[in-house]
Amino acid sequence: MIPLEWMPPLMFGGLIVIMLIGYPVAFSLAALGLMFGFLSIYLGFFEFGFLQAIPGRIFGSVLANELLLAIPFFTFMGAILEKCGLAEDMLDSMGQLFGTLRGGLGYSVIIVGFILGAITGTVAAQVIAMALISLPVMMRYKYNMRYATGVLAASGTITQLVPPSLVLIVLADQLGRSVGDMYLGAWGPSLLQVIMFCLFTFAISVVKPDWVPAIPKTDLTLHGWELWKKALWGIVPAGVLIFLVLGTLLLGLATPTEGGAMGTIGAIVLATLRHPQLGTAGKRIFLVGIVGAGVAAIVGIWAFKSLPFKVAIAVLYVAVAYLCLRAALIPDLRKLIVAAYEATMRLTAMVIFILIGSTCFSVVFQGVDGGRWLEHLLTDLPGGPWGFLLFVNLFVFFIAFFLDFFEIAFIIVPMLAPIAKTLLTPLVGEDAALIWFGVMLCVNLQTSFMHPPFGFALFYLRGVAPKEVKSSDIYWGAIPWVFLQLILVALVVAFPKQVTILLDKHIDYDLDKVKIEMPTQESTGDEDPMKAIERGLQKK
Repeated sequence: MIPLEWMPPLMFGGLIVIMLIGYPVAFSLAALGLMFGFLSIYLGFFEFGFLQAIPGRIFGSVLANELLLAIPFFTFMGAILEKCGLAEDMLDSMGQLFGTLRGGLGYSVIIVGFILGAITGTVAAQVIAMALISLPVMMRYKYNMRYATGVLAASGTITQLVPPSLVLIVLADQLGRSVGDMYLGAWGPSLLQVIMFCLFTFAISVVKPDWVPAIPKTDLTLHGWELWKKALWGIVPAGVLIFLVLGTLLLGLATPTEGGAMGTIGAIVLATLRHPQLGTAGKRIFLVGIVGAGVAAIVGIWAFKSLPFKVAIAVLYVAVAYLCLRAALIPDLRKLIVAAYEATMRLTAMVIFILIGSTCFSVVFQGVDGGRWLEHLLTDLPGGPWGFLLFVNLFVFFIAFFLDFFEIAFIIVPMLAPIAKTLLTPLVGEDAALIWFGVMLCVNLQTSFMHPPFGFALFYLRGVAPKEVKSSDIYWGAIPWVFLQLILVALVVAFPKQVTILLDKHIDYDLDKVKIEMPTQESTGDEDPMKAIERGLQKK
């Protein structure tokens, strides 16, 4: 007979084995959980009724979770922006702005990767778009192939950390924390990462200037105002989308799901505006909508929900609805929207099935006291919380060789979250502990797209790179950037202030000193006490 103490390590070991086998994780997780569940019932560890928690959790915590609706919205938005021409214009204009500097094309790829990361949230779209546009230009001007492929892959993974990253949304959900707080915590490390990438490019331009040559000024096709106009034509719409998604969320005007929905509509409108078949009439209607939005913003400051405000908003809605209708009528855009729907459906279905499988596993794992076993195992590590952080980061780094971030977030993170909260609260406070832990994991998970031989960003790059680009150059070129990302993980661990500085400070209340004063008012015995309280408050 198997003792209860053996069940958690057996389940955890089985989890590692099935993940390494390569069978679809969603189905193997569910099978593993149910197998140990029926075994536990047979051995008498819990009753059959305990398994009723599985459908309850699936319908209550998965299918009814409104936060997870943000995933299809951001996926759809990224699929639209991937092929609407925004990346091409930004890379072309930025390349010409910085191209005359040594390493200028590298700087432009890093900056555009950061901007696109703030509006797309998907690695595949970003790596593919930037590689198709920038890699031929880098090859034409004799950039070192390992540097060129490395900077393209690394800049594509910036989107994993820059809000509104899908990873941050999923981690916030699994850790039980606000998406807005997770976004605020991620800004410091994401900006630091961009600075590190730029400094690395600068160091190469000094040590190996022939690796990153400057573009001759005679090769530039745009100059002066024309160059700046093209740059603004890419940056300004991106800024508007960033505000629709992040600005409304951080200002408290929208939830993550509502922000994703507005970003999706904004992406369709932007794709329609950039299409040559829109015509002059469509652009004029868009300008009328912009005027309506401006009037609504001004009037709303003094007379919110007044008739002029409602009329201005109605004009904006009509303009947006017209542009969305035109997108459905233009054949190219209609095909793009259908392809985006299909990609969104596939990703969303994958996420839901992984969540169902992980729910089957986690319910049974908790039923055999797996949480307590894991807590004893990790809290007894030498070094206390620092030993725990070292172990977790090494474990996540190596398990990411075989699993993508969805599987890690839905399977591993829920097991670690209670332990992380207990151990990290004395270091940064209760409110910031899981935010720090989540951002740290997000930085670590970036490497899963980069480290050879299983990095998905490298696969995407290999798929679109010309035949003369060797696979060995892609893999060797990624290694320095993986080291930079690991340095960033160490910096996030060593200096948690870069994560917590933008978070609201925790306010401690002494419950023994809290006083609730009720207004006193002479009243007859027949009078309603609540009316007396309301009258007293009005007098005050």
